[in-house]
Amino acid sequence: MAKFQMGVTINPFHINKTARVADGTGAGNQLGRVDNGKLVKLIADSQYGLCAAGNEIEGVLDVADDLAPQDGFNLGSVRDAIGTRLEVTLDGLQATPGTGTVAVGDYVVAGTATARGTALSVPPKVCKATNAGNTLVYKWRVMSLKTNGNVGSVAIIERVA
Repeated sequence: MAKFQMGVTINPFHINKTARVADGTGAGNQLGRVDNGKLVKLIADSQYGLCAAGNEIEGVLDVADDLAPQDGFNLGSVRDAIGTRLEVTLDGLQATPGTGTVAVGDYVVAGTATARGTALSVPPKVCKATNAGNTLVYKWRVMSLKTNGNVGSVAIIERVA
């Protein structure tokens, strides 16, 4: 392991996107504060929902406000800028979550998801992208490994395109 390692960065000059945050309509589908830190994707007009295993990662839910819904939806803040870094848990390969290793430079997609309304017990999970980033629209790449590339290891990923 290198003595210097990249870590999570906070860019004070980037303004997060404000969006509706829910997996669907209705009170039972809203994302709340307990869902902060989870991986999200655009699912409807002005609305982000949770990624499922194998989905491209479009951003991370930074803040969800579950106290004052607007027009039936909770509002939240989504971080998605190129250069965004995020601590994640490695979850193997896209085709076979839970098995395989991931290396520095590999492109990743969402791994096994933590259910809506359940707090993360570890950083969100990601899997090595099967297509090696060739057809990904939202490219996130492993920049640093905290230990090794095995399932359950912690890494830093960065949005590169």
